[in-house]
Amino acid sequence: MKQVYEFREGGKDLIPLLGGKGGNLAEMTKIGLAIPNGIIVTTDACREYFRNGKKISEELRNEILEKLETIQKKPLLVSVRSGAPISMPGMMDTILNVGFNDAVAEEVLASIKDETFVYSSYARFISMFSEIVQGVEKKKFDKIAEETKNPKDLIPLYKALYEKETGEKFPEEVKEQILMAVNSIFNSWNNERAILYRKLNNIDDNMGTAVVVQEMVFGNFNNKSGTGVVFSRNPSTGEKQIFGEYLICAQGEDIVAGIRTPEPIAKLQEEMPKVYEELLENIHKLEQHNKDMQDIEFTIQDEKLYILQTRNGKRAPKAAVKIAIDMQEEGIISKEDAVLRVDPSLVNQLLNGDFEEKAVKEATLLGKGLAASSGVAVGRVMFDSKRVKIREKTILVREETSPEDLKGIALAQGILTVKGGATSHGAVVARGMGKCCITGCGAIKINEIDREMYIGGRTVKEGEFISISGYTGEIYLGKVAIKEASYDDNLKKILSWAYEIKRLQVRMNADTPEDVKMGKDFGAEGIGLCRTEHMFFQKDKIWAIRQVILGEEGEEKNKAIEKLFELQKEDFMGIFKNLNGDVANIRLLDPPVHEFLPKEKADKIIMAKNLGIHLYDLEIRIRKLKDENPMLGHRGCRLGVSYPRLYKAQGRAIIEAALDCRKEGHPVHPEIMIPFTMEAKELAYLRKEITEEIECLFEERQERLDYKLGTMIEIPRACLLANEIAEVADFFSFGTNDLTQMSMGLSRDDSVKFLDQYREKGIWEGEPFYSIDQKAVGKLVEYGTRLGREANKNLTVGICGEHGGDPKSIEFFERQGFDYISCSPFRVPSAILAAAQSYLKNRK
Repeated sequence: MKQVYEFREGGKDLIPLLGGKGGNLAEMTKIGLAIPNGIIVTTDACREYFRNGKKISEELRNEILEKLETIQKKPLLVSVRSGAPISMPGMMDTILNVGFNDAVAEEVLASIKDETFVYSSYARFISMFSEIVQGVEKKKFDKIAEETKNPKDLIPLYKALYEKETGEKFPEEVKEQILMAVNSIFNSWNNERAILYRKLNNIDDNMGTAVVVQEMVFGNFNNKSGTGVVFSRNPSTGEKQIFGEYLICAQGEDIVAGIRTPEPIAKLQEEMPKVYEELLENIHKLEQHNKDMQDIEFTIQDEKLYILQTRNGKRAPKAAVKIAIDMQEEGIISKEDAVLRVDPSLVNQLLNGDFEEKAVKEATLLGKGLAASSGVAVGRVMFDSKRVKIREKTILVREETSPEDLKGIALAQGILTVKGGATSHGAVVARGMGKCCITGCGAIKINEIDREMYIGGRTVKEGEFISISGYTGEIYLGKVAIKEASYDDNLKKILSWAYEIKRLQVRMNADTPEDVKMGKDFGAEGIGLCRTEHMFFQKDKIWAIRQVILGEEGEEKNKAIEKLFELQKEDFMGIFKNLNGDVANIRLLDPPVHEFLPKEKADKIIMAKNLGIHLYDLEIRIRKLKDENPMLGHRGCRLGVSYPRLYKAQGRAIIEAALDCRKEGHPVHPEIMIPFTMEAKELAYLRKEITEEIECLFEERQERLDYKLGTMIEIPRACLLANEIAEVADFFSFGTNDLTQMSMGLSRDDSVKFLDQYREKGIWEGEPFYSIDQKAVGKLVEYGTRLGREANKNLTVGICGEHGGDPKSIEFFERQGFDYISCSPFRVPSAILAAAQSYLKNRK
């Protein structure tokens, strides 16, 4: 099996095999750009390496050495770089200047007559090789460099340190260096930061990385040389203008590591106008060819331009939407492709808002850095990634970020660095995570010992609040108020395109008129779940449901149910009026009765007084109603069977509210949902009771109304008997939260304590309460849907659990042919986009 490719043999269609870096280098070779020649060791070879116990096979060794002969440049000086199929910026390793030894150094020196350049490059190679291949700490080399002025004198000192730390002589043979470097790049696939990055971004651990071995070009050759990173469009705003930075007399790792603050790319036009024009031509050609905004790395050696890498650039949420729309309007991509370009998770990030104008004017401005990733953040200053905590709003402040800061970046609300530009590691990772980020704020002086920083004439201690704007790069003292976000025209446009494309109806989970208004504003097409029990959690309404549950049979309970009916009818009218004719799926009381019962002594005293009984008698009634396992206890339709008048009153309240609203000129489409069904006879009994009550109402009022009555499928048994249940149901709404709990034996509240350990040990992937477990829970859903539709051709099928807002789950529901999904109002916009994308992918 072929495991090593020349650039001319590949292309971007082979990215899963050649990695993003290798596939794109091969593609650029095809279209005739100036690319230093090289070879690519495949991801297949990486996977085999780990299967072989971290050993390069003899066959792979021979194939690498054979392919190296195709690189004609002598002496053979190369970079050895990682290149996974999915971009993982800064997570794995790169070694530059591989191939140096004493003889090669003399040969290069004879050719270019620049001892400083030659021996600086040689010394840098030893340092990088020692750190990455053998784990020798870089700071030990840095200390020697601080004490040694002549670069040539560093070579024997560096080699002596290598031998001291490893017990081996530094390898002099070039091919041995390259093989050792390839070996270490493979190993970097499983370093701590790479594993964490994959976990945070749901990247397959089994994917492996390719390794690119490429001719060196030297950006540190002279003052007519340099290195840079440029985007074909602004990755923060989406504006159609090139955006980037470069450093004169530097190598690629200098700019991405953020060690030096670079110059803006526009300045290159002044210093090297011909190179700048050639770069513009390359940028345009690459964007047109790849039909997406490009992130391009380049090196200039003695005024000759080389393109070292291109990839689809990471961009801030607002920029992602603008770029997709602009490219469609420019004729580069179709409307469907534009919709597919925007990650649904970015929509939620766009709704995070901005600072209030008045609050900004009154705030104390501490300083300003480079706006590297849009958004705003307010949090406590934290100088160490290890001290950033979950559930605490923090701003991670660092001299410069490194891949080791990944966990801190993921947990923090925002990132602020002293050094680095908008293309440094921290900025790229922050943009990918949708985090607010400011870089290159040189005015900050950090005192790590006292855990404080000095900026703008003030000392800010760790734990004090600051506010940062990724839109402007401004840093403020204290908390600046954040205003509620609203749709801009670009977001409205991309969502309108998605709305036109999608097949699935997107409804909302809404329990109050206020929820309904918000969901409608976000584009919801009705209610997929209205939880009637939530209406009673308001202080003034809780007593009514408590009285229904705790009241004795007879007049006491009848009065309580009448009060409940009035309250519910009022709520339902408010909901119907705000829906403007959209469907309202209303679930009857579901949770265990204990959730409604008074717990505090003061509340119990009030309840006893309301019921006209002694506190002791109330305690006895409460004790009788207690479930040992509330999750599987007296809840859902079981309440309706035990208290038929309760469900009948709710059903009557829904339909009477609908009739009254219709009389006032509001169109209505009510659906009544029975929760927690496990048996067709259960549903048939309750349907009969509720239907009889509604028929009485119709007879009283001499008017009728179309409505549906169905059930929530959330018990595994109901999925297995869905054909029987469908015969007495107008619709199924899958409650995947409880279905997940019961089929997996997991608690939403308690599983967090051990699932992380399962993920770390490779036993489990993902979060089953966020994205549906398609392997098992999904099979129950699929089976229940098929059985239900076979028994009832007119059955409507939807989802109302939290999975209804998850893009990956939505894709699954699209494949099952669901009629609708439902999620919280705030998630509706991203669900609309995900529904459109799922339809397009499923159609393909």
